[in-house]
Amino acid sequence: MNREKIRLGLKENWRQFALLVLVNAFVGGMVGMERTIIPQFAETTFGVGSKTAILSFITAFGLTKALANYYTGRLSNRFGRRNLLLFGWLLALPVPFMLLFAPNWGFVIFTNVLLGISQGFTWSSTVVMKIDLVGEQDRGLAMGLNEFAGYLAVGIVAFFTGYIANTYGVIPYPFYLGSFISIVGFALTVLWVKDTRAFVRKESMIDTTKPLDNVFLQTTLIDRVLSSVTQAGMVNNLNDGMIWGLLPMVLFSLHFDHAQIGVVTATYPTVWGVGQLITGKMSDHYSKKSMLFWGMLGQGLAILCIPLSSDFYTLVAISALLGLGTALVYPTFLATIAQATSPVQRAESIGTFRLWRDLGYAFGAVISGVTADLFGIDYAILLIGIITIASSMVVKFRMPEIISPGKNILQKRTVSV
Repeated sequence: MNREKIRLGLKENWRQFALLVLVNAFVGGMVGMERTIIPQFAETTFGVGSKTAILSFITAFGLTKALANYYTGRLSNRFGRRNLLLFGWLLALPVPFMLLFAPNWGFVIFTNVLLGISQGFTWSSTVVMKIDLVGEQDRGLAMGLNEFAGYLAVGIVAFFTGYIANTYGVIPYPFYLGSFISIVGFALTVLWVKDTRAFVRKESMIDTTKPLDNVFLQTTLIDRVLSSVTQAGMVNNLNDGMIWGLLPMVLFSLHFDHAQIGVVTATYPTVWGVGQLITGKMSDHYSKKSMLFWGMLGQGLAILCIPLSSDFYTLVAISALLGLGTALVYPTFLATIAQATSPVQRAESIGTFRLWRDLGYAFGAVISGVTADLFGIDYAILLIGIITIASSMVVKFRMPEIISPGKNILQKRTVSV
């Protein structure tokens, strides 16, 4: 690609950007396939009763997705974003049929290892490619659109798998939907997606952001902006892992049918997804720190309300509030990381953030599963809610303000712990 013809911006690259948004919707749909039915699938098909054992599939998913996120960031400059996206789709293709014909619960866990690796490569690649295309002015909007597509698809597919399971049974039809999603996503990537490394080289010529001495350590612990975002991202997915595993069990214990469970579990990612159409653009113009604080606090308060509620419509409202809190933080995480790092280090820093963020799935599954087995599901939910509120306080009192590029004020990086 001729560097002279490369132009950064959402408007200038809208066709390729729109294609990547569509591809990411199919990526999200692969997770939505499992969102409603897997806990019941575990109990009814394999007789798995322990909460810790049931949530082990989320632990496997979270660990492998986290590692794949990190290596996507490390390898994307070397092998190309498109190639890693294609590799991720290749891994996704057999997943629905592996779940459908799984001989035991251990095989389901192994399949979720494969799904986690696939999700890490596919989702991380689409995130980095969109940031490459748009330049600094529209990063928040770009991430809002990206996460909107992904999590709206999670919600829609979660609803339909719940409906299909309620009408026709947990197997086999929900898994046929997953197979369709993986085939179309792979085909779109093969036929039309183009690599974006040339856009990184173009932006590097004009960027003045100070490079990080050690991307992993500063994103994880040292830099007060990056590490504050990273811990919040990890706690966000920690509570998401708990919601994924325990909320269907709570609803099942309240004698809701699969369709009702599908509505409640789908409301959260649907509000999360649609809300990012607004919150992504907000993060380009308003305080990222405030959005992160209020989003994490809102999540924590919503989670604390779950054990206090048994009414269907109240639980739908709580699920919507949880989705709104997550919508405030999700595109803001990535927009903040992108703004605080240089173009050549951006993919690795995002990969490091996404490593810790998605390890939150594993931590959330283990913590909530063990607590639920020892003390009951309500105590597990309350514990995760408290942890989420504590994370919001870290953002409030440790993270310095980061100035949006449209304000024409230079960001001052603070690297002390």
